[in-house]
Amino acid sequence: MQISWKLGTVVSGVALALTAGAAIAQQPMAMAQPMAPMPQGQPGIPASGAPADPDNQAVVDALTKQLKLRPYHTLDPVAARQQPTFTDGVNAVLRAQGRPTTPPPGTSERDISVRGAVGNLPATVFTPTNARGPLPVILYFHGGGWVIADRKVYAGGARGLARNAQAIVVSVDYRRAPEAPFPAQHDDALASYRWLLQNAASIGGDPSRIAFAGESAGGNLAVSTAMLARDAQLPLPRHILSVYPIAGSDLNTPSYQDTANGPTLNRALMAWFFRYVPRTPADLMDPRINLVAANLQGLPPVTIVAAQIDPLRSEGELLAQRLAAQGVQVERREFAGTTHEFFGADAVIADAAEAQRYAGERLRAALYGGALPAGGAGYAPAPAAGAAPLPDQSTPPAPVTPSPTGERG
Repeated sequence: MQISWKLGTVVSGVALALTAGAAIAQQPMAMAQPMAPMPQGQPGIPASGAPADPDNQAVVDALTKQLKLRPYHTLDPVAARQQPTFTDGVNAVLRAQGRPTTPPPGTSERDISVRGAVGNLPATVFTPTNARGPLPVILYFHGGGWVIADRKVYAGGARGLARNAQAIVVSVDYRRAPEAPFPAQHDDALASYRWLLQNAASIGGDPSRIAFAGESAGGNLAVSTAMLARDAQLPLPRHILSVYPIAGSDLNTPSYQDTANGPTLNRALMAWFFRYVPRTPADLMDPRINLVAANLQGLPPVTIVAAQIDPLRSEGELLAQRLAAQGVQVERREFAGTTHEFFGADAVIADAAEAQRYAGERLRAALYGGALPAGGAGYAPAPAAGAAPLPDQSTPPAPVTPSPTGERG
């Protein structure tokens, strides 16, 4: 795909909405007014994206037809958080198929608290069963545009990584906007990493073998937290998994045009997120949000998982280009016929199971000292200034594969 969009710009309609609504977004949410609909698509360009694969479309249909999902941008954040989620759609499909909605075998989980930037944060620890520690640890950040959703909504992806990477996954509920606007989410992400470096052993983990992972807004946090760790001279993670990340603030990229009316994420919803997250419109140019214009030098290897039917597709592709141009090892894989949010739906979407396997294989190689698969070269992480070198590790155990007729992922 040829990408020809200007870095560091915000589509004019969003800039106007943000300027007019910045004060509103800082008021109590009961006072927030619904945002006017955004222009959809471009003349002559289909605005709903490519057709989804049947298994992915079944989840979309469950959300829109059975669970009656309403357009997020017509709601305030409190009401939006009560909406059915993609996980609810997955469970509806499972019930229609006569299958259970309980978690699959292969992991155990428990809730803990981790230290955030201003207080404790809820978190869930997913541990692969029958694995001997100390195990590597993946610090995972959920999606939701930094406004909606939580670690429970995105548990499917976290569980899948624990199984496929044979690593402990710590999924953290960072603070959300507008109650806590930018940069609260990024501050909490870095604070949770500092906590993990000091406390990994308490959950059976090895603090010298840590990776970052996240989906959507969490995919942004996975990359930006590594940037912040680099700048703070903390030990760098061994690998970054960024699943369809928010990597820019331009709402007029090629994928924002061809998927302006995307079924699970669209231009109007991203404009709605960008109304509530920043303190001022200038925050959207901050490199922690606008990753495609950031200093990415010195980051560990990055794996980007992309969905075809996703307005964030183009900026994720450009992020891969920027990483490579700045000397960072990066591999990006796009899954045709999938929508934004597909990654955690391995119980009902075949490409989600394959994406989790692929991501887990990449993480496992980095965390256990092997060569990166799927064309990637081997990597020996360079420690940050003042950090001790990371030791070599033994071969990882094989991941546990759930029964194909088992519970949801």
